[in-house]
Amino acid sequence: MTTGKPKQQAQHQKKQSWVPGVLIGIAVGYLFLVQYIPTLNVFYQAFKKGIGPFFENLTRIDFLHAAWLTLLLAVISIPINTVFGLCAAWAIARHKFPGRAIVLSIIDLPFSISPVVAGLMIVLLYGRQGWFGGFLQSADIQIIFAFPGMVLATAFVSMPFVAREVIPVLEEFGKDQEEAAKTLGANEWQTFWRVTLPSIRWGLLYGLILTNARAMGEFGAVSVVSGNIASKTQSLPLFVEDAYKQYETEAAFSAAVLLAFLAVVTLVIKEILERKTRIKDVE
Repeated sequence: MTTGKPKQQAQHQKKQSWVPGVLIGIAVGYLFLVQYIPTLNVFYQAFKKGIGPFFENLTRIDFLHAAWLTLLLAVISIPINTVFGLCAAWAIARHKFPGRAIVLSIIDLPFSISPVVAGLMIVLLYGRQGWFGGFLQSADIQIIFAFPGMVLATAFVSMPFVAREVIPVLEEFGKDQEEAAKTLGANEWQTFWRVTLPSIRWGLLYGLILTNARAMGEFGAVSVVSGNIASKTQSLPLFVEDAYKQYETEAAFSAAVLLAFLAVVTLVIKEILERKTRIKDVE
């Protein structure tokens, strides 16, 4: 009688052994359909006529301007969101105040709202018919269809990353070491630079990488506020769309390859930081 149960368990395990394989096959097939095959096609289209035409497309004046503009958007947006993220994380992690949950929800707003809607909100505020349009016109300041509007849109969509990565690190770190530093005579600034910042450096770097990736790859919000004017208000993602619409597919795919390369670099750095964070947690 006792030998029957092991046989039944073995048969049951054999019947269920195909389930993990099917699930893995579905996951891999889905990734191939939505990620791997489209990515391979981008590289094929960019290099199908050789490396020479690929590099020629990367030396076009409009492409260089778009790449430079994208770099500027990231360079400006990252410091803005770093300062905001650190201040917000400090206020939320170190203080309990009424409306804390509402503040967290507002910080997360760019995650839930469509980038196109975000761009439209900026237009409704700073456009000619917007709330501040009259004042801006009288001061001869142009926000919409100009570089400042693109900065606002990029900063908005990439706003949450630093704060969201630093808040849990600060909460886990606690206040003990900071209070000890103050007891020894350190002021607020010295405590931040010598105690707080070293403890949150990996979370901060992780947030900066994600902010940079979102800033350089943003399309929807920037498209609404920029007007997509070639060699003026056209970032690299907008250049890809415009070149493809103009049937300049090689230029579009060449720019897409560059964006894909930046994405891969971002993923590699992200993985390195995650490993360092895990090693630090083990120690």
